[in-house]
Amino acid sequence: MSGNSNNNEIPTTHQHVVRRRDKGLAVAGTRITLYLLMDYIKDGYPTKFIKGLFNLTDEQIADVMDYIETHRTEFEAEYQLVVQKDEELRQYYDAQTQKIRDKIASMPPKPGQEKIRAKLQAWKKELGVA
Repeated sequence: MSGNSNNNEIPTTHQHVVRRRDKGLAVAGTRITLYLLMDYIKDGYPTKFIKGLFNLTDEQIADVMDYIETHRTEFEAEYQLVVQKDEELRQYYDAQTQKIRDKIASMPPKPGQEKIRAKLQAWKKELGVA
């Protein structure tokens, strides 16, 4: 970034607000990643809302926005990798969860639960989720 070949270096102009942590780029002194902030930026949330949501100071949000804009190309590439990895993890855990749901659904009802299961099925049918 900014002429540095080492991707772990943060330009000195932004070192007081942006740090590279084990989870990637973050607001210095917090666990708030720039990728999380970028999700809100891309979804069109106002800067004032993002600042309040994450309890950031005016200086922090201004410096983060400046960092993202100044290093747009490198940051966008890194952000896309994070988004891709998150999507892969979501798909993996969705598949694992579905396996568990399928296993539970295939289990016979416990004795004595016939009435409550019938009521539950009626509610599901009424709601259109059965």
